[in-house]
Amino acid sequence: MNPEQFLWVEKYRPHTIKDCILPEEVKTTFQQFIAKKEIPNLLLTGGAGTGKTSLARALCEELDCDYIIINGSDEGRQIDTLRTKIRSFASAVSFKGKTKVVILDEADYLNRESVQPALRAFIETFSSNCRFIFTCNYINRIITPLHSRTTVVDFKIAPSDRPKLAAKFLQRMGYILDNEGIEYSEKVLAELLMKYFPDYRRVLNELQRYSVAGKIDEGVLSNFQEIDAKQLIEALRDKDWKKMRQWVSNNVDTDPQGIFRQIYDMLIPEIKSIPQLVLLIADYQYKAAFVADQEINLTACLTEIMANVEFV
Repeated sequence: MNPEQFLWVEKYRPHTIKDCILPEEVKTTFQQFIAKKEIPNLLLTGGAGTGKTSLARALCEELDCDYIIINGSDEGRQIDTLRTKIRSFASAVSFKGKTKVVILDEADYLNRESVQPALRAFIETFSSNCRFIFTCNYINRIITPLHSRTTVVDFKIAPSDRPKLAAKFLQRMGYILDNEGIEYSEKVLAELLMKYFPDYRRVLNELQRYSVAGKIDEGVLSNFQEIDAKQLIEALRDKDWKKMRQWVSNNVDTDPQGIFRQIYDMLIPEIKSIPQLVLLIADYQYKAAFVADQEINLTACLTEIMANVEFV
């Protein structure tokens, strides 16, 4: 815990591998790195908020590495960042003999035409002195040569692991609220967790938001109910674009990948042309990994469904 931080996602960020809430297979892999006191070049991939950056930082802190973090969606887009910040850090020998690590966070936003290709040479040039850890939500945005130069670790959570990990994070939520002196209902915590799981970052941000009143009880349940399936189905069946557009506005903050799965599940029993629906949803779910505006992408998907899919 870092008492100097206000944001709970930073204040309660884990500092050891043991404290990270992860599938056992992933956790065991990183505990082996700790035991060997060595870090390979890594590519950590998985959904938003699943602990990739926390794990990278915890690994570096447990091994007492000298590390920096470059945000790919901000400063990592320009080739100049490589020539200055990364090169100067990676090329310098640590005075205390520590392993040096560059964490490239949100690496899927690194420029594919300039920055990512240049990193291939950096990884090899500084192999004796520095390691590179990439984190990304969408591994298809990372060029293949970087895949081959790193150990890829997928943070995908298997269905069999979800109940165990959710239970552990529910305990973490209770610990945080107890520490902050916030009254709470475990039922409400479970509802909140299930709405955003496995996006731990989103869960903590929402938890902190709802805790402002000093307690979290049934009174806040109405703020995070599941998406309204009935409203959407009626809008699509009636070809009511305005009503559909309002539904999108109310639900666009849901996980971009997850919302397409929910739409798929709710519409399958309601339509005749299932193959067409599957192809449309698959296409727009793929596009969600690249688009700048998720709201427009979701609206376009539902507009196509409205125009081309026949309901029962």
